[in-house]
Amino acid sequence: MNRSTGLAAMAVTVMVWAGFALSVRGIGVSTLTTADAALIRFGVPVLLLAPWIPRTIRRLRAERPAVLAGLLVGAGLPYFLVAALAGRLTSAALVGLVIPGTVPVFVALLAYRLTRSTISKPQAAALAVILAGVATAGFQPAGVVLLLAGLIWAVYTMALRLTVLDPIGTALALCLPSSLVTVLLIVTGVLPSNLAAGLARPADTVLYLLVQGVGVGVLAGLCYPVAIRRLGGRTAATLGALSPVVTALAAIPLLGEPIAPRDAAGLVLVVAGVVAYNRLPPSRPQGTPRHVVDRTVTHRRPALAVDRGLRP
Repeated sequence: MNRSTGLAAMAVTVMVWAGFALSVRGIGVSTLTTADAALIRFGVPVLLLAPWIPRTIRRLRAERPAVLAGLLVGAGLPYFLVAALAGRLTSAALVGLVIPGTVPVFVALLAYRLTRSTISKPQAAALAVILAGVATAGFQPAGVVLLLAGLIWAVYTMALRLTVLDPIGTALALCLPSSLVTVLLIVTGVLPSNLAAGLARPADTVLYLLVQGVGVGVLAGLCYPVAIRRLGGRTAATLGALSPVVTALAAIPLLGEPIAPRDAAGLVLVVAGVVAYNRLPPSRPQGTPRHVVDRTVTHRRPALAVDRGLRP
């Protein structure tokens, strides 16, 4: 049941991530600014999850500052601004390919650095295939920005494995500060806002409310932590790299962006690397027996912690 729940949560997350890639690419052709999209992305979850704010604030006292910083930077306003910049520089297919495609690589490298997890030769080969797929798609000027976004998201994935917060607490911990900072940047004029000026079309606002606010902010914000705890960060990160296929296919009718031959080749390589990496046995910290790793692939806290997150 734990694995089935994790796979279902990850399936929802992949669909929402595809919507995220499409929507950040679409900011430039909408009447919303990046600040407007960020305000919707972080403000809507705060409003919908407001009853859980007092409890989350109390639980933040038990959270380590480094883990909290990883959550806030890895999926908060810093990540959103970097991803939005990438969306302005390149196609939705590349946004959906490079960011989730490089997350497994960065997660493996961070785990090796922070937890001394080994990377076997078969795992390294699978990761190399993923990188080859990303490189095949082409690195243009947006390449560095896309890689930076992938690294930031990998930090978030690692932080999710260490946090003591439940999924709702995690969502509020990154959305509440991000929404407040976004409001401050709009009020001070650092970032322009068409919403504040009354220039945004209602149709654009409603679309981003559904995709960014409810989809990315709430659904993915709750489902991805569940997937991390049921499947482990390594499996969740690799399954998340399958979202480029959904993004590339959806971009054809929605944004009029056909799949270029090199993008198609990159997608095939990324998916092949993801499947190969996900079928390999999990790596383990040096000197750790295999039977110990098998019992600790998923999050160290009981599954009921996720269920308790549904009560204010």
